[in-house]
Amino acid sequence: MNAKTIVAVVVALAVLIISSSSFYVVDETQQVIITQFGAPIGAAIAEPGIHAKVPFIQVANYFDKRFLEWDGLANQVPTRDKRFIWVDTYARWRISDPLLFFQRLRDERGAQTRLDDILDGETRNAVARHDLVEVVRSSNRDPDDILLDTESETVILEQIEIGRERITQEIHQAAQARADDLGIEILDMRFKRINYVEEVQRDVFDRMIAERNRIAERYRSEGEGEAARINGERDRELQRIQSEAYRTAQEISGRADAEATRIYAEAYNRDADFYAFVKSLETYELTADASSIMILTTDSELLRFLKAKQ
Repeated sequence: MNAKTIVAVVVALAVLIISSSSFYVVDETQQVIITQFGAPIGAAIAEPGIHAKVPFIQVANYFDKRFLEWDGLANQVPTRDKRFIWVDTYARWRISDPLLFFQRLRDERGAQTRLDDILDGETRNAVARHDLVEVVRSSNRDPDDILLDTESETVILEQIEIGRERITQEIHQAAQARADDLGIEILDMRFKRINYVEEVQRDVFDRMIAERNRIAERYRSEGEGEAARINGERDRELQRIQSEAYRTAQEISGRADAEATRIYAEAYNRDADFYAFVKSLETYELTADASSIMILTTDSELLRFLKAKQ
């Protein structure tokens, strides 16, 4: 390889390096800040395409134009009514001013750290200004389906004035006010989870269990009372039916006895001696058996027919 060839190769490599350092590509999801010796030059470049810069001296710093995620850590926070709860939040944000963002935060890692401080702090402040019921509920919903109405008690949901939605808005507005000079727009902020700390949670569960048991016991008591009423009505109805049946049976038996008496009377009137004879035989059958010994006088009515037979 001669000297001319070597020079040509070196020149080609230099041109290639200079060209690659002189141009940069901006994607649709990106925006760029050009810095020269570490200082920003001009406004942000957000138009997609190929752009030129001074090679080696100027550097392209890329930032995302899309919505970005912030996921906070669960923190233990006291409410105004001294209830300690775990609060877990999340937010969505974007870089609204790339130049200011670069000057204040440099990159997304710095932004996440600063958002941790802003959002966690404002969440703690907002929760501490309100009672627990305001944090966990969003509205004064109609409690008709959960009221416990009895003759002695009526349980009504406690009314709220602020609610979770407005508390979330307060946090959002306060956090945005602190993020305005950072080139950041906080798009939305929400509570991901709210829960009691473990010690308080056990007490709450115990109270809930006791309350449910009390309600269950009241329902059982009402059910037992209703069962006693139904059983009483059933027994009364059964006694009424049995009484009517007994009365009907007695009436039928009385009519039957009367008919039998009438028949006996007719038979007696037709042949009194035969009737007396039959009744005496029935009396013998009822009063005497093979193992019985009877001592009668000679003038006993029971012996009248026996004597007559002799």
